[in-house]
Amino acid sequence: MSMHRTVFLKNKFVFLIASALLFSCSGNREERLPYYNTPDFTPLFIQDPKQVADSVPHQIGHFALTDQNGKTISEKDIEGKIHIANFIFTSCGSICPVMTKNLKEASQIFAADSDIVFLSFSVTPWIDDVARLKAYQLQNCISNPHWHFLTGNRAEIYQLARTSYFAEEDLGFTKDSTEFLHTEHILLVDPSKRIRGIYNGTLQLDVKQLIADVRALSEE
Repeated sequence: MSMHRTVFLKNKFVFLIASALLFSCSGNREERLPYYNTPDFTPLFIQDPKQVADSVPHQIGHFALTDQNGKTISEKDIEGKIHIANFIFTSCGSICPVMTKNLKEASQIFAADSDIVFLSFSVTPWIDDVARLKAYQLQNCISNPHWHFLTGNRAEIYQLARTSYFAEEDLGFTKDSTEFLHTEHILLVDPSKRIRGIYNGTLQLDVKQLIADVRALSEE
């Protein structure tokens, strides 16, 4: 097992234990989802919304990319909305088709909600142009109008993945844009552009948890 995978599993275990302790101590089923402020994904449980800005300064940064319909999508399009992000490439024959299939289940559930946005960033944008991303959407029978497959500048996408979304956790945080990005992670981000969940997109159980967490986040 890779160190990357070990770190991920360790932090998921910490999250589950912390959640159980909070539940047992408070007896309150309305606990808020944790926040993730650092690339090691240590969960921060903050119940008072007034403390969030001071305790969790990290937010998704600026970007401006093009989706499968030729539309420019930027951080302004996710402002005030929940969004789910992952990183794929259309020629991937391993984890990407599985992630797309599993994420499609979530996209169908929330298709009618314009305040829940899906962003799939291509990690081979020099290959995945607008036409190719559109073909990928059609090939996978994805009908959610709020799911954007994004292409653009490689360095911008890789920097965004590693320093905003912590897509490869702390091991990826120090990599530069010349090192290939390939991750099974799906990130859940709240309307203030703060990370609230990380999931293994190849596991149906994790995606079911993502669906439950999106619903919980919608109620905050």
